[in-house]
Amino acid sequence: MKLDLSAIASVAPFLLSGLLFTLQITCVGVAGGIVFGSLLAVARLSRNRLLSAFATAYINLMRSIPLIMVIFWVFFLVPWAIGWLTNGGRPVAVGASLTIYVTFVLFEAAYYAEIVRAGFRSISSGQYAACDALGLSRLHAYVYILFPQAIRNVLPILLTQTIILFQDTSLVYVISATDLLGAATKIAQRDGSLVEMYLTVGVIYFLFCYAASQFVKRLQGRLSYGVRG
Repeated sequence: MKLDLSAIASVAPFLLSGLLFTLQITCVGVAGGIVFGSLLAVARLSRNRLLSAFATAYINLMRSIPLIMVIFWVFFLVPWAIGWLTNGGRPVAVGASLTIYVTFVLFEAAYYAEIVRAGFRSISSGQYAACDALGLSRLHAYVYILFPQAIRNVLPILLTQTIILFQDTSLVYVISATDLLGAATKIAQRDGSLVEMYLTVGVIYFLFCYAASQFVKRLQGRLSYGVRG
């Protein structure tokens, strides 16, 4: 069996557009997931039992079900729910792209929340006491004092979760989205170049994830050196 490398070169622009969409999903998932996840982490640490219970239930729910199921829920059920809430009686077209962005933010927020919460717990109690002594509100204490320290403490873990998120974007092909894997699948089915396309996609995922993991490793070493120093 021979590999037809010319088949890869001829469809490179289409694969590149799929890769760009994959990177967009990753960026949206990271940004939205960290923001929402940080709010969940603060809520879970809150003294308000109702707020803490809600955050805990949400995090445990999202961490207990597969991502692909959440994608199906948002893609198929949310349009019906919106139609019912607006008294339209018919599902509202949401679209694959919006479905994907919303799904990854909601899903990844649960994982980022636990990472950020671990970061908050890694901060010494003296920092919290200092915030109280200075008369800072809870909002100001978290935004200006606690959150930056928490993020620094768990930055390597946050980046590792981002690598996992990048890999998980391959699941969006199940709703016919044209991400990197979706683009390769469409080309492979059209041209019969299954081996070439899936091998190319595998190499691309490997290069991105390997480079990112090496960056995380070096960053972790620098942070550890800074702590020792």
